[in-house]
Amino acid sequence: MLVSLACITQVVLLLLLVPKSAAHALAVTRATPSTCNGYSQLCDRSYGNVTFVGAHDSYAVSSTNLAANQDYNVTQQLKDGVRMLQLQAHNQSGVIQLCHTSCGLLNGGTLANYLNSVKSWMDENPNEVVSMLIVNSYDNILPAAYATVFSDAGLDSVAYAPTNATVAASAWPTLGDMISSGKRLVVFLTTRADYQEVPYLIDEFTNIWETAYDVTTTFDCAVNRTNGNSNTQMYLINHFLDIDLGLGLLMPDKDAAAATNGVSGANSLGQQAATCVSDYHRSPNFMLVDFYEYGNGSVFQVAATANGVTYSPSTPIAQAGGSSSSSSATTGGALPFMRVTPAQLGASFAVTAGVFLGALSVL
Repeated sequence: MLVSLACITQVVLLLLLVPKSAAHALAVTRATPSTCNGYSQLCDRSYGNVTFVGAHDSYAVSSTNLAANQDYNVTQQLKDGVRMLQLQAHNQSGVIQLCHTSCGLLNGGTLANYLNSVKSWMDENPNEVVSMLIVNSYDNILPAAYATVFSDAGLDSVAYAPTNATVAASAWPTLGDMISSGKRLVVFLTTRADYQEVPYLIDEFTNIWETAYDVTTTFDCAVNRTNGNSNTQMYLINHFLDIDLGLGLLMPDKDAAAATNGVSGANSLGQQAATCVSDYHRSPNFMLVDFYEYGNGSVFQVAATANGVTYSPSTPIAQAGGSSSSSSATTGGALPFMRVTPAQLGASFAVTAGVFLGALSVL
């Protein structure tokens, strides 16, 4: 078919006149995906009606530091099926570092390096929706500082900005729509979120309520923290077990991780999820766990059951316990943890406390 020079000229002029914003929108819009987060059944499901496995302190990776909560880095976590990444941010001389309570206790590196890893994985997996929860309560870092790091990593262009600062669980778009639009990273901030300044940094507690954390005994489903209406919000269950060492010190109970992450059994993830469904008639949206690989995929089985799909991974997930190659966290030297058993560590604290109290008695 012959095309006149005039027609070609009109087309070229039209393309030149398209606003940059419209061109960008055209560039990021993709065809409707056939699978979303690994399942075709989830494409038409609202984001607020999906259960995601989350890695508690996902940056806190070490095979030698007892303050670590994970054995594998964020890339392996995502590869295995983790879709909610929890971080804890600290301001270290103007640089956002990911640390566990204190950067002297466990330093997981910079937010910039972490986000670069997330961006690389998301680029390679375009049909996945990922969530991120940044604990900002230690230094209350301003949204603008986060925006700079997200922009440098290229994640601002894929971050989802809701139409309102507060979104009911039933009002979120479908996973398919988020993937098609290219806006498939959902970022929550525990404090200082400002919808007008950085709309993709979403305030957590007006949109999500949480169960209790730092649990050392039995998990329950009571509303522990919220700044909104728990009846309409999404919700997150904290399902990671700690050991109380006394003197206000806690450490992850890694020895119990397989049972804690289990599909069934006393104090298992499956049991807590089922209890919450019984209490609220809907599944949790996010389930935060430690050492997610313990249980050989049991945490993903619990999520699949909640989502009404079958968990059948094409490749096995990482082996329990990790390896030295997966370690990424460092200690600041003030608290040089060694790999000892909880009983040994507890005994050492008891002895130290006894000596301390004995010294006080003679003063």
